[in-house]
Amino acid sequence: MRRFTSLEARIDAAAHRVLDALPRHGLSGALVEFLVFGLKQAWACLFGGLLLALIIATHYVWPRDALLARYDFLFLAALGIQVAMLAGRLETFSEAKVILIFHVVGTAMEVFKTSVGSWIYPEDSFFHIGPVPLFSGFMYAAVGSYLARVSRIFDMRYTNYPPLWTTVLLAVGIYVNFFAHHYTVDIRYGLFALTAVLYLRTVVHYRVFRFRHRMPLLLGFLLVALFIWFAENIGTWSRAWIYPSQSHSWTPVSLGKLGAWYLLMIISFVLVSLVHRPTEPDIEERDPK
Repeated sequence: MRRFTSLEARIDAAAHRVLDALPRHGLSGALVEFLVFGLKQAWACLFGGLLLALIIATHYVWPRDALLARYDFLFLAALGIQVAMLAGRLETFSEAKVILIFHVVGTAMEVFKTSVGSWIYPEDSFFHIGPVPLFSGFMYAAVGSYLARVSRIFDMRYTNYPPLWTTVLLAVGIYVNFFAHHYTVDIRYGLFALTAVLYLRTVVHYRVFRFRHRMPLLLGFLLVALFIWFAENIGTWSRAWIYPSQSHSWTPVSLGKLGAWYLLMIISFVLVSLVHRPTEPDIEERDPK
């Protein structure tokens, strides 16, 4: 797996020319790792960050009587960002395929969830399927884009990764439950338990700048889901979509949605793993420096 696109490789080389002169260890070395970690995370969030910024900006400045509806602008802008990322070699075509699949998977769930009243889109749009504006699928694509890019940029490797077929079955079970729990028993707690069983011993090894570090994968899942939940609060606050409890005034999204995002993020992670197949770290890189 190539860690960087051609543009990213040039950025990495420039960073090394500047930062390699600093001490490798001690406070300076730790600050370099921390700085690069933050910059790489921001780079991995590029698609989602730009989309969220547009959602916030249009909430404040988009005219209500504009010829182009706010949702339609967001759809066209998100499409333009995706094309630009591919054209600018900020994203690989294999990653784009996975993101497209998650886009379709997310849109299908949006159509169902809005039909049963789980959440609503309060504004009109031209580009829509039923009550669902097409920009909504790009919110799922943003999650897929982040996971695909962060896996590659940090050169993530895994120890004790479960068999791939078990993770695919888990993802299928999670997706089916998002629909089925409206009619049958909700098995999400069983899915949480199964996730823990599969990934309990899995450790992700990731390279920041000079060194490899490691983290329990379940902790990584929780942190990603938490930041998605924060983004959802921003999205509902800017009325890109709202839950029934937010129809009169905004209130924070319930913590119960954190669990839903945790499970949905695992679907995206499994899809990404089909492109960036989980591999073990080299023997000499198993322990952090």
